[in-house]
Amino acid sequence: MLKKLLYFFPKKSLIFCLLTCGVVLALCLSLKFTDPKKLPLSYAKTDRLSEIKKTLAKAHAFSKVEKGDSAYFYFNKTQLLCEPKEDYADYYVESLNHMAEILQRQGDYYKVETILVKALPYLDKTTNVKYAVNTYTFMAYNYDITYDNEKALYYHRKALKKAFSTFRKSRIISEIAFVYVQEGKYQEAVDLLEPIAWLNIEDKITPSNTGFQRSAKLYNLGLSYLYLGNHKKEAFDCFTESLKVALTLNDDYELITSYYALYKYYEKYNNPKLKKINIEKAYYYAKKSNSKSYAVSMLGCLIEADNAANSKKNFKIYSRMLDSLIVSRKKAKNQFADIIYNSQKDKDENLELKNHKAENELKLQRQKNRSYISYIVISISIISLIFIFFYITIKGKKERNNEVFKNEMRISEKLQFELEKDIDKILLFTENYDLEKEENKEKLLSHLNNIYLKTRNISRENSEIATDENFEKALKEMISGYTNQNINIIINGLHTFSWCKIARVKKITVFRVLQEIFDQMKTLNNASLASITFKKEEKNILIMYSDNGNEISSKNIVLEKRLQNVENRIKTIKGTLNFGTYSESGFKISFKFPI
Repeated sequence: MLKKLLYFFPKKSLIFCLLTCGVVLALCLSLKFTDPKKLPLSYAKTDRLSEIKKTLAKAHAFSKVEKGDSAYFYFNKTQLLCEPKEDYADYYVESLNHMAEILQRQGDYYKVETILVKALPYLDKTTNVKYAVNTYTFMAYNYDITYDNEKALYYHRKALKKAFSTFRKSRIISEIAFVYVQEGKYQEAVDLLEPIAWLNIEDKITPSNTGFQRSAKLYNLGLSYLYLGNHKKEAFDCFTESLKVALTLNDDYELITSYYALYKYYEKYNNPKLKKINIEKAYYYAKKSNSKSYAVSMLGCLIEADNAANSKKNFKIYSRMLDSLIVSRKKAKNQFADIIYNSQKDKDENLELKNHKAENELKLQRQKNRSYISYIVISISIISLIFIFFYITIKGKKERNNEVFKNEMRISEKLQFELEKDIDKILLFTENYDLEKEENKEKLLSHLNNIYLKTRNISRENSEIATDENFEKALKEMISGYTNQNINIIINGLHTFSWCKIARVKKITVFRVLQEIFDQMKTLNNASLASITFKKEEKNILIMYSDNGNEISSKNIVLEKRLQNVENRIKTIKGTLNFGTYSESGFKISFKFPI
């Protein structure tokens, strides 16, 4: 049935129909399996405000007693509960800000940036600008710590634009000035701080922050004077006033920077005694406040400021503290990693996991759709391959049958052309002569022998060619078969190289080409002597034919047409055919092909 259809339809029509069916099917599938990303993701809108407030209160409680790991856990839990985020933007952004602050203390600045970026799209949804100001400020701190001053200034300025109270603006200006100090722009820092540093600007929302901020402003202005130079008195006044304010705050952590500032002052103005006293106090308060990083830094400065004996003893302590700090930071990092991981696995209380579940379901649906499409595409491909296989197979059989038919017709024509006259002669001879006579019998046998020789030659021309180690022998026999009482053929160089290294297809081509040349020369030429020479030239085989015939010059056009098949055969093995000159002394032809 398939064969009948293949014969009925033209080849181009079949291929066009197949492609058209494939395209139509693909379009249908693309319409059916719509991209699931367009499907709306629905959330159960329940009031979580009470639960959010309770969780946030727990987070703040742990933060006050400096239990950062527990505080982080509940801040993280709070932001996960704030879904949809637009409805609880204040709590969402506040939780992220506190998480960023805790992570900054732990030194995980990459995670801080990741968290704060999550808050940026919801800053305009908050009801109080303080959330936006805090987010921008923490982002600026992060870039400041990682020495990206340009981005630090960018976010400080964004925070300054958002800030509305005088206190917050002065605090942000102080931070901008501190970035300028790090950049070496001391005069710009002085210009910013001089108008506000000595003012007691009160924080009306959180009054306890007033003293902290005034101490920080004086500290930054003092550093600017110190590094700017020629402001010895101004720097000293700023540092002493900053220390005076810090002593009233009852905060050991603030006293570290105050005494460190005086250490830097006496270091610059060469007072070793006071330099050592102030760095000892800074180291003392660093230990008292349990700030390991500050303790290591202050002890390093103390080793430099102290005498050799004490420095040697302190260096051993410094080495132990530094190793301990590295280990504790690794533990803290691992602990926070566990907290984050565990909080994400809390399926009962974590709405984010429900969102992930919904997204996963969508991904699974998307994958199913892709799988369906893949199955159909694979099926179409397999069917197409089967179709092409059968098509090529049947086409090959048809072409082989046509080739067999052509060969049969060619052999039939050759038999008719070669034997028709001889058979007619025999028939006439048998009719006109008495076969009982001995001489007539001899003539009849001679005619029959001629017919036998011609049919044998035709048979050889179309028989299978030996391409194994017997090829040389078969080739020699074929050439010798053209030798008769009228023509002698000389063979040169047949054994000068190994035919075993030449490909089977090339050997068959050589055999048929020579056969064709001898057939044509036998028909068109009257040569009595011919030679065939084989040569190996580097990576090529050169075969030259020449004879002493003198009739070919009048038939050169006919010969070139008849040898067109020879030239085509040689081209298939990347060879070239060269016709020699036609002259009275004979004819030459040669061909060359790569080994």
